[in-house]
Amino acid sequence: MPPAARGGVPKGLDLDRLTAYLADHRPGLVTGPLTATLIAGGKSNLTYLLRTGDRELVLRRPPLGHVLATAHDMAREHRVITALAPTAVPVPEALLLCADPAVIGAPFYLMAKVDGTVLRSRAQTDPLTAGQRRELAMAMMDTLAALHTVDPAAVGLADFGRPDGYLGRQVRRWAGQLEKSRSRALPGVENLRDALADSVPEGANAGRVVHGDYRLDNLLTTVDPVAVRAVLDWEMATLGDPLADLGLLLTYWDVLGDSDLAEGNPVADGLGPRAGFPTGAELIDRYAGRSDVDVGPLHWHVALGCFKLAVICEGIHYRHTLGQTLGGGFDRIGELVDPLVEHGLHAVRER
Repeated sequence: MPPAARGGVPKGLDLDRLTAYLADHRPGLVTGPLTATLIAGGKSNLTYLLRTGDRELVLRRPPLGHVLATAHDMAREHRVITALAPTAVPVPEALLLCADPAVIGAPFYLMAKVDGTVLRSRAQTDPLTAGQRRELAMAMMDTLAALHTVDPAAVGLADFGRPDGYLGRQVRRWAGQLEKSRSRALPGVENLRDALADSVPEGANAGRVVHGDYRLDNLLTTVDPVAVRAVLDWEMATLGDPLADLGLLLTYWDVLGDSDLAEGNPVADGLGPRAGFPTGAELIDRYAGRSDVDVGPLHWHVALGCFKLAVICEGIHYRHTLGQTLGGGFDRIGELVDPLVEHGLHAVRER
């Protein structure tokens, strides 16, 4: 068996047990001492870069503590990237899934490292030319259109979710998650929840593979040439209505990315028109030209995106108050909840 891990080990891993597990289940994958570094930027599941010999691998596991039911399912992530590997949607190569929490303290999976950059901040996007920003935004939308044209049955995902009633279940699901994460008063959030529940659209596009958290900083990209190398963070993927992906993307892009809230905030910094990218309307036009999805009015879906993101931010804020987050930037995420609720209420009334 290769030598056990040396040096410092980031929280959330047990490298000695991981080394032994991989020696038993994937002989030859570990070719030298195993070291790990937390990849900063993710605000939910934890991502680590592993190095062994001349090989680099990526490990994903749920966050520390306060894990919401169904929200951090490693098996779902592993399954969907495995299924999408032969399609036009770029994903990392899935290498191994471990459902046994005894190995490192939680289920995890391994994937191959993909070369590219995750663009998370103005410090990264400001040096890009206007042309590169536009090309990146359009490549992002082309990739989303490619995802939504995948036939789930053709890639073994026919049972990956329940498309019927997806949008209504989304409202109920995030309402339930809110009650498990709330630690303070959130004015208007019940009004937004109820307004969404009372006006759920039919969801004529249901039955597509949806990512669940699609945005620029969940992509590995290059700028010379401009390309999307891999789509990351599939923890909320399922079969559902692709307009939910569009609504959440516009929440990041226009609601947060085109406001004062974006400045220095790790959820939205570097995204949207304020960072020199095309408008949300231009993104939707690009998507509509490359997809067979019926893109109608998106006000309700943006309102759902605001509600969902408010709940996610509140959950992260709650974990931060408990000291269960790793990395920086978590102290400001709670600031986003109230404005997201306010914008969601405005959007749901525009239907």
